[in-house]
Parts: sequence; C-alpha cells; structure tokens
Amino acid sequence: MMKKIWNNLLLLLAAAVIAPSVMAQGYPDRPIKWIVPWPVGGGADVVARLFSEKVSEKLGQPVIIFNQGGAGGNIGARAAADAKPDGYTMVFAYSGTHSINPHIYKTMPFEQGDFAPVIFLTSVPQLLVVNASVQAHSVKDLIALAKASPGKLKFASSGNGAINHLAGELFTNMAGIKLMHVPYKGGGPAAMAVLSGEVDMVFGEPSTLLANIKAGKLRAIATTSGARSISLPDIPTISESGVPGYDVTSWNGVLAPAGTPPEAIARLNKAFNEVLADPDMRKRLLAIGYEPIGGKPEDFSKQIQSELDKWGPIVKQTGLQIN
Repeated sequence: MMKKIWNNLLLLLAAAVIAPSVMAQGYPDRPIKWIVPWPVGGGADVVARLFSEKVSEKLGQPVIIFNQGGAGGNIGARAAADAKPDGYTMVFAYSGTHSINPHIYKTMPFEQGDFAPVIFLTSVPQLLVVNASVQAHSVKDLIALAKASPGKLKFASSGNGAINHLAGELFTNMAGIKLMHVPYKGGGPAAMAVLSGEVDMVFGEPSTLLANIKAGKLRAIATTSGARSISLPDIPTISESGVPGYDVTSWNGVLAPAGTPPEAIARLNKAFNEVLADPDMRKRLLAIGYEPIGGKPEDFSKQIQSELDKWGPIVKQTGLQIN
C-alpha cells in the first residue's frame, strides 16, 4: 500500500516537472486575447494593432485586439486582471492606468500585484496641438492668449485622470493660466474634437495627430517631454518654450494576469523583442512618434514603480482627484 502511495507521489512530482516544458513546447496553440483599455482610433489602439500583426507571425497564432475602454483605462485593466492566467490574455498597459491612476482615483479596481510584467514597449512624448484657427504658433503665444481670456480656451483629453488630462493640468499650473478641460472617451475622440474645432487644443499622442498636422488642419506647438523627441526633433519642448522644468512622457507595455506561467511570459517577451528589433518596425514606430524600448519583464516592472514614485507628488501638486 505504501509503495503504491509512493509511486503515485512520484508520478505527481514528475507531472509537475514535465508540465512547464510541455507548455513551453506547445504554447501558444490558440489565439491570444490582447485587451486594449481604450476605444478604437486612439494612440493605444493604433500601436497595439501595429504590434499585433507582427507578434502573431512570431507566435504562429492570431493576437486579437479587444477594445475595452472606460475609467481612464481601469475597466480594461481590471478585465485583464480577472482573466484566467494561462498565457492567453494580456493587456496593453500605459503610464496613466498603472502609474498615475493609483494617485488620482480614491478607489482602484486593481493592484499592481494583480499583473505580471511582459515587456516595456515604447516611450511616447505627447504633442501640444491646437486647431489651425487658434491664433497661437508657440507656447508663449498660447500662454498670452490664455491670459487674455482666462478659462475661455478649451483642451481635450482622453478622459478624467488620463495622462493628457494631467499634462494639461500641470501645464496650467506651471504656466499660471486657466484652461477649460473637456474629457472624451479616448484619444481618438479627443483628436476629432480639436480637429472639428469643438475644443481649441489637445495634449495627445503623435499617432492620432500627425496626419492632420501634415495636412495643415492642426498645428503642433510643442512636445511635452523634457528633451526633444528623437522621432520629432524639429518640434520644441514646452520646457524650452517658456515653461522651464515641464516634463510629461507617456509610455506603454504589456502585462499579463498574475500567475501566468513563466514559460508563457518568456515566449511573449521573446516575440515582442524580436518585433521591436526589426528595422522596419522601428522605422514605423518612430514615424508615428513612438520610441522603441524592449527588454526583460523585470525592466518593465522597474519602469512602472519608478513612474509610480514620480507621479505621486505631481498629482498632489495639481490637486486632481477622482472619486
């Protein structure tokens, strides 16, 4: 009897040892769901679709985008945290949802421990863009216009608490002006609002704005990063244009539900790194304002924590809070 029990235990132990290697060999064997917590047409959606096709080729399985917006990205992130941690669900993570929202929302629907990092994808300077009819061709012009009519100029954002909302609030504080904030349900709708003239300006991701800037329908005044963007070197920064010390840079990456097998994380990380290393992909990313990063899962974990530490005092300074 004891011999039979011992043999069964040995079989269970052997199965536990073999299972990961079997998964590593067979994974993935079906489509992977990639939750993008923003509507179609925004910067997150654009860059995720750019990656999904190439990553699908590397994995030999479709990577299917599911747009699930709302609450500054919190709804989609929560859906990913609740998903089965089997390697077949991942989420597009960005700075607003994972490093800013925890300081803004009184109650968060998830914790950082609900996720496992996969990869740090790109760094993304925002653009300060105005409708072509706005009589401002520089940051100094815009500040003067705002001071002449306090609270009249309107800026769009992709939602209350989104990084471009905070970018606008920080700008008003540091420049000593008053602007009216108008939230939309994503970067795409916000870009359309400034394009139509419904609002005067937006702090937005280049991917949703560059086509209309080139067409002369929108005017790029500055970038929000501390140093000039390597992808948009001809556009000055807000900091060098009259608001010293201003620095807001978005970033994005991929997370999976906590408990996702390490073999699956490693396979996904490898596929994304291979795509990021492709010269054509790097060229395409830079053309729409995204600066490729890549690296190990732990690199992304450090980035999230570093940004959490950075945004705490900035959010406190603006006084922004959402119930």
